Amino acid sequence: MAESKFDAVAVIVVNYGSSSLLEVNLLPLSDRVPDMTVVVVDNYSSSQERESVIALCDAHGWIAEMREQNEGFGAGMNIGVAVARSHGASLFLLLNPDAALSEESLASLISEVRADPLLLASPTVLRPDGSVWFDGADLFLDDGRVSARARRSPSLSPREPWLSGACLVVSAELWDVVGGFAEEYFLYWEDIDLSHRVLAGGGRLAVLSSATAVHAEGGTQGVSAHASGMPKSTTYYYYNIRNRLLFAARYLPSAEVRRWRRSAPLVAWEVLLEGGRRQLLQSPRPIVAAIRGLRDGLKRTGRHWPSERTKWLP
Repeated sequence: MAESKFDAVAVIVVNYGSSSLLEVNLLPLSDRVPDMTVVVVDNYSSSQERESVIALCDAHGWIAEMREQNEGFGAGMNIGVAVARSHGASLFLLLNPDAALSEESLASLISEVRADPLLLASPTVLRPDGSVWFDGADLFLDDGRVSARARRSPSLSPREPWLSGACLVVSAELWDVVGGFAEEYFLYWEDIDLSHRVLAGGGRLAVLSSATAVHAEGGTQGVSAHASGMPKSTTYYYYNIRNRLLFAARYLPSAEVRRWRRSAPLVAWEVLLEGGRRQLLQSPRPIVAAIRGLRDGLKRTGRHWPSERTKWLP
Protein backbone atom coordinates (compact mmCIF):
# COMPACT_ATOMS: atom_id res chain seq x y z
CA MET A 1 0.00 0.00 0.00
CA ALA A 2 1.34 3.45 -0.91
CA GLU A 3 2.22 5.70 1.96
CA SER A 4 -0.13 8.60 2.67
CA LYS A 5 1.32 12.10 2.55
CA PHE A 6 0.00 12.42 6.09
CA ASP A 7 1.78 9.37 7.49
CA ALA A 8 3.34 10.06 10.89
CA VAL A 9 1.53 13.42 11.09
CA ALA A 10 -0.27 14.48 14.25
CA VAL A 11 -2.28 17.57 15.08
CA ILE A 12 -2.04 18.82 18.66
CA VAL A 13 -4.61 21.20 20.09
CA VAL A 14 -4.51 22.64 23.60
CA ASN A 15 -8.04 23.28 24.78
CA TYR A 16 -9.20 25.54 27.58
CA GLY A 17 -12.94 26.07 27.59
CA SER A 18 -13.14 25.92 23.79
CA SER A 19 -14.81 22.60 22.97
CA SER A 20 -17.32 24.33 20.68
CA LEU A 21 -14.41 25.63 18.60
CA LEU A 22 -13.00 22.11 18.28
CA GLU A 23 -16.20 21.04 16.56
CA VAL A 24 -16.08 23.98 14.18
CA ASN A 25 -12.37 23.99 13.33
CA LEU A 26 -10.70 20.69 14.19
CA LEU A 27 -13.43 18.26 13.19
CA PRO A 28 -13.52 19.17 9.46
CA LEU A 29 -9.75 18.67 9.15
CA SER A 30 -9.91 15.42 11.10
CA ASP A 31 -12.67 14.14 8.82
CA ARG A 32 -10.71 15.07 5.68
CA VAL A 33 -7.47 13.50 6.94
CA PRO A 34 -8.58 10.36 8.79
CA ASP A 35 -5.09 8.82 8.91
CA MET A 36 -3.75 11.76 10.94
CA THR A 37 -3.33 11.35 14.69
CA VAL A 38 -5.32 13.92 16.68
CA VAL A 39 -4.30 14.79 20.23
CA VAL A 40 -6.44 17.11 22.34
CA VAL A 41 -4.84 18.31 25.57
CA ASP A 42 -7.58 19.65 27.81
CA ASN A 43 -6.42 22.09 30.47
CA TYR A 44 -9.19 21.82 33.04
CA SER A 45 -11.67 24.68 33.04
CA SER A 46 -14.96 23.12 34.24
CA SER A 47 -16.60 19.72 34.64
CA GLN A 48 -19.09 20.51 31.87
CA GLU A 49 -16.29 21.45 29.47
CA ARG A 50 -14.37 18.31 30.42
CA GLU A 51 -17.38 16.16 29.60
CA SER A 52 -17.80 17.89 26.23
CA VAL A 53 -14.15 17.32 25.30
CA ILE A 54 -14.25 13.66 26.31
CA ALA A 55 -17.43 13.14 24.29
CA LEU A 56 -15.87 14.75 21.21
CA CYS A 57 -12.70 12.69 21.48
CA ASP A 58 -14.63 9.46 21.99
CA ALA A 59 -16.92 10.18 19.04
CA HIS A 60 -14.12 10.93 16.58
CA GLY A 61 -11.28 8.69 17.69
CA TRP A 62 -9.12 11.51 19.01
CA ILE A 63 -6.59 10.97 21.76
CA ALA A 64 -7.68 12.81 24.91
CA GLU A 65 -5.04 13.98 27.35
CA MET A 66 -6.85 15.34 30.37
CA ARG A 67 -5.01 17.69 32.74
CA GLU A 68 -6.30 18.39 36.22
CA GLN A 69 -5.47 22.10 36.08
CA ASN A 70 -4.65 24.78 33.55
CA GLU A 71 -0.96 24.17 32.87
CA GLY A 72 -0.66 26.81 30.17
CA PHE A 73 -0.31 26.74 26.40
CA GLY A 74 3.36 25.77 26.14
CA ALA A 75 3.15 22.98 28.69
CA GLY A 76 0.02 21.66 27.01
CA MET A 77 1.71 21.59 23.61
CA ASN A 78 4.78 19.86 25.05
CA ILE A 79 2.55 17.19 26.58
CA GLY A 80 0.61 16.78 23.33
CA VAL A 81 3.75 16.35 21.24
CA ALA A 82 5.05 13.72 23.67
CA VAL A 83 1.76 11.82 23.42
CA ALA A 84 1.77 12.06 19.62
CA ARG A 85 5.33 10.75 19.46
CA SER A 86 4.35 7.77 21.60
CA HIS A 87 1.81 6.97 18.86
CA GLY A 88 4.42 7.10 16.10
CA ALA A 89 4.11 10.70 14.89
CA SER A 90 7.19 12.60 13.76
CA LEU A 91 5.59 15.69 12.17
CA PHE A 92 3.37 17.92 14.26
CA LEU A 93 0.71 20.46 13.43
CA LEU A 94 0.35 22.76 16.44
CA LEU A 95 -3.09 24.32 16.09
CA ASN A 96 -5.14 26.76 18.13
CA PRO A 97 -8.79 25.81 18.77
CA ASP A 98 -9.87 28.99 16.97
CA ALA A 99 -7.86 28.28 13.81
CA ALA A 100 -9.02 26.24 10.82
CA LEU A 101 -6.73 24.69 8.21
CA SER A 102 -7.63 22.92 4.99
CA GLU A 103 -6.27 19.56 3.90
CA GLU A 104 -4.49 21.23 0.98
CA SER A 105 -2.78 23.81 3.19
CA LEU A 106 -1.71 21.13 5.63
CA ALA A 107 -0.24 19.11 2.77
CA SER A 108 1.75 22.15 1.63
CA LEU A 109 3.14 22.77 5.11
CA ILE A 110 4.00 19.10 5.62
CA SER A 111 5.76 18.92 2.25
CA GLU A 112 7.98 21.90 3.11
CA VAL A 113 8.92 20.55 6.53
CA ARG A 114 9.63 17.06 5.18
CA ALA A 115 12.03 18.65 2.68
CA ASP A 116 13.70 20.74 5.41
CA PRO A 117 13.30 19.20 8.88
CA LEU A 118 14.89 22.26 10.52
CA LEU A 119 12.10 24.49 9.20
CA LEU A 120 9.41 25.88 11.48
CA ALA A 121 6.54 26.64 9.10
CA SER A 122 3.43 28.76 9.40
CA PRO A 123 0.63 29.35 6.92
CA THR A 124 -0.54 32.82 6.09
CA VAL A 125 -3.31 33.32 8.64
CA LEU A 126 -6.47 35.13 7.55
CA ARG A 127 -9.48 36.50 9.37
CA PRO A 128 -12.90 35.15 8.33
CA ASP A 129 -13.36 38.25 6.14
CA GLY A 130 -10.23 37.37 4.16
CA SER A 131 -7.98 40.08 5.58
CA VAL A 132 -4.53 39.09 6.82
CA TRP A 133 -4.21 38.31 10.53
CA PHE A 134 -0.61 37.05 10.38
CA ASP A 135 1.99 36.85 7.63
CA GLY A 136 5.13 37.33 9.68
CA ALA A 137 6.21 39.52 12.57
CA ASP A 138 9.34 40.96 14.11
CA LEU A 139 10.70 41.38 17.60
CA PHE A 140 12.64 44.64 17.85
CA LEU A 141 15.66 43.92 19.99
CA ASP A 142 16.37 47.51 20.98
CA ASP A 143 13.14 47.97 22.93
CA GLY A 144 11.26 44.64 22.99
CA ARG A 145 8.30 45.77 20.95
CA VAL A 146 6.66 43.34 18.55
CA SER A 147 5.04 44.24 15.27
CA ALA A 148 3.51 42.69 12.21
CA ARG A 149 5.90 43.46 9.37
CA ALA A 150 3.38 45.55 7.49
CA ARG A 151 2.68 47.79 10.48
CA ARG A 152 6.06 49.16 11.48
CA SER A 153 7.87 51.64 9.29
CA PRO A 154 11.28 50.61 7.98
CA SER A 155 14.07 51.23 10.48
CA LEU A 156 17.62 50.23 11.18
CA SER A 157 16.69 48.81 14.58
CA PRO A 158 17.94 45.26 15.12
CA ARG A 159 15.12 42.79 14.83
CA GLU A 160 14.38 39.10 14.82
CA PRO A 161 11.50 37.40 13.00
CA TRP A 162 9.02 35.20 14.81
CA LEU A 163 6.01 33.06 14.01
CA SER A 164 2.63 33.01 15.69
CA GLY A 165 1.81 29.88 17.66
CA ALA A 166 -1.73 29.86 16.23
CA CYS A 167 -0.72 27.37 13.53
CA LEU A 168 2.73 25.82 13.12
CA VAL A 169 4.21 22.68 11.61
CA VAL A 170 7.40 21.31 13.14
CA SER A 171 9.39 18.10 12.80
CA ALA A 172 10.48 15.86 15.66
CA GLU A 173 14.06 16.64 14.67
CA LEU A 174 13.65 20.38 15.17
CA TRP A 175 11.55 19.83 18.29
CA ASP A 176 14.45 17.92 19.82
CA VAL A 177 16.90 20.68 18.87
CA VAL A 178 14.90 23.41 20.64
CA GLY A 179 13.38 21.32 23.42
CA GLY A 180 9.77 22.36 22.84
CA PHE A 181 8.07 25.40 24.32
CA ALA A 182 9.44 27.20 27.37
CA GLU A 183 6.72 26.54 29.93
CA GLU A 184 7.43 29.42 32.32
CA TYR A 185 5.68 31.87 29.99
CA PHE A 186 2.36 30.07 30.64
CA LEU A 187 0.59 32.11 27.96
CA TYR A 188 1.83 34.56 25.29
CA TRP A 189 5.38 35.12 24.09
CA GLU A 190 6.15 31.38 24.11
CA ASP A 191 5.96 31.47 20.31
CA ILE A 192 8.46 34.35 20.19
CA ASP A 193 10.75 32.40 22.49
CA LEU A 194 10.40 29.24 20.38
CA SER A 195 11.16 31.17 17.19
CA HIS A 196 14.27 32.65 18.81
CA ARG A 197 15.56 29.21 19.78
CA VAL A 198 14.85 27.80 16.32
CA LEU A 199 17.03 30.49 14.76
CA ALA A 200 19.73 30.18 17.43
CA GLY A 201 19.75 26.40 16.95
CA GLY A 202 20.40 26.60 13.21
CA GLY A 203 16.82 26.29 12.02
CA ARG A 204 14.78 28.69 9.95
CA LEU A 205 11.31 30.23 9.94
CA ALA A 206 8.93 30.56 7.01
CA VAL A 207 5.43 31.82 6.37
CA LEU A 208 4.07 29.99 3.34
CA SER A 209 1.92 31.84 0.85
CA SER A 210 0.85 28.44 -0.51
CA ALA A 211 -0.92 27.61 2.76
CA THR A 212 -3.63 29.56 4.54
CA ALA A 213 -5.41 29.14 7.84
CA VAL A 214 -8.45 31.05 9.05
CA HIS A 215 -8.35 32.50 12.53
CA ALA A 216 -11.67 33.25 14.22
CA GLU A 217 -10.56 36.45 15.89
CA GLY A 218 -11.97 36.65 19.40
CA GLY A 219 -12.32 32.87 19.80
CA THR A 220 -9.15 32.84 21.84
CA GLN A 221 -7.04 35.96 22.06
CA GLY A 222 -4.05 36.27 19.78
CA VAL A 223 -0.78 38.15 19.74
CA SER A 224 -0.71 41.88 20.15
CA ALA A 225 0.44 42.60 16.63
CA HIS A 226 -2.74 41.29 15.04
CA ALA A 227 -5.81 42.16 17.09
CA SER A 228 -5.35 45.83 17.88
CA GLY A 229 -8.47 47.70 19.01
CA MET A 230 -10.35 44.67 20.33
CA PRO A 231 -11.02 44.47 24.09
CA LYS A 232 -8.62 42.09 25.79
CA SER A 233 -8.73 40.03 28.96
CA THR A 234 -6.76 40.85 32.08
CA THR A 235 -4.86 37.62 31.40
CA TYR A 236 -3.76 39.03 28.06
CA TYR A 237 -2.45 42.22 29.61
CA TYR A 238 -0.70 40.56 32.52
CA TYR A 239 1.19 37.92 30.54
CA ASN A 240 2.08 40.06 27.53
CA ILE A 241 3.60 42.71 29.78
CA ARG A 242 5.32 40.28 32.14
CA ASN A 243 6.61 37.91 29.48
CA ARG A 244 8.34 40.58 27.44
CA LEU A 245 10.64 41.07 30.41
CA LEU A 246 10.94 37.33 31.01
CA PHE A 247 12.28 36.98 27.46
CA ALA A 248 14.81 39.74 28.15
CA ALA A 249 15.95 38.02 31.34
CA ARG A 250 16.38 34.70 29.54
CA TYR A 251 18.42 35.90 26.60
CA LEU A 252 19.72 39.45 26.64
CA PRO A 253 22.97 40.88 28.00
CA SER A 254 22.66 43.05 31.10
CA ALA A 255 22.88 46.35 29.20
CA GLU A 256 20.00 45.35 26.91
CA VAL A 257 17.93 44.12 29.84
CA ARG A 258 18.31 47.54 31.46
CA ARG A 259 17.15 49.19 28.22
CA TRP A 260 14.07 46.98 28.07
CA ARG A 261 13.36 47.77 31.74
CA ARG A 262 13.51 51.51 31.08
CA SER A 263 11.00 51.24 28.25
CA ALA A 264 8.75 48.80 30.14
CA PRO A 265 6.18 51.34 31.47
CA LEU A 266 5.67 52.87 28.02
CA VAL A 267 5.39 49.48 26.34
CA ALA A 268 2.94 48.33 29.03
CA TRP A 269 0.78 51.37 28.27
CA GLU A 270 0.91 50.54 24.55
CA VAL A 271 -0.23 46.98 25.31
CA LEU A 272 -3.15 48.37 27.33
CA LEU A 273 -4.17 50.60 24.43
CA GLU A 274 -4.41 47.58 22.13
CA GLY A 275 -7.80 46.99 23.76
CA GLY A 276 -8.94 50.57 23.17
CA ARG A 277 -9.28 53.48 25.57
CA ARG A 278 -12.96 52.93 26.33
CA GLN A 279 -12.36 49.80 28.39
CA LEU A 280 -10.00 51.78 30.64
CA LEU A 281 -12.93 54.04 31.56
CA GLN A 282 -15.23 51.12 32.29
CA SER A 283 -13.15 49.15 34.79
CA PRO A 284 -9.85 49.43 36.68
CA ARG A 285 -9.10 45.75 36.08
CA PRO A 286 -7.02 46.17 32.88
CA ILE A 287 -4.79 48.75 34.56
CA VAL A 288 -4.41 46.59 37.66
CA ALA A 289 -3.44 43.60 35.49
CA ALA A 290 -0.92 45.74 33.61
CA ILE A 291 0.65 47.00 36.84
CA ARG A 292 0.91 43.44 38.16
CA GLY A 293 2.49 42.27 34.92
CA LEU A 294 4.96 45.14 34.98
CA ARG A 295 5.84 44.48 38.63
CA ASP A 296 6.37 40.75 38.12
CA GLY A 297 8.29 41.26 34.89
CA LEU A 298 10.66 43.70 36.53
CA LYS A 299 11.23 41.16 39.28
CA ARG A 300 12.06 38.55 36.66
CA THR A 301 14.75 40.71 35.12
CA GLY A 302 16.59 40.55 38.43
CA ARG A 303 16.97 36.78 38.04
CA HIS A 304 19.55 35.05 35.90
CA TRP A 305 19.50 31.92 33.77
CA PRO A 306 23.17 31.69 32.72
CA SER A 307 22.81 28.23 31.18
CA GLU A 308 19.92 29.43 29.01
CA ARG A 309 21.79 32.55 27.91
CA THR A 310 24.92 30.62 27.07
CA LYS A 311 23.00 28.10 25.01
CA TRP A 312 20.66 30.37 23.11
CA LEU A 313 22.25 33.75 22.59
CA PRO A 314 22.60 34.32 18.82
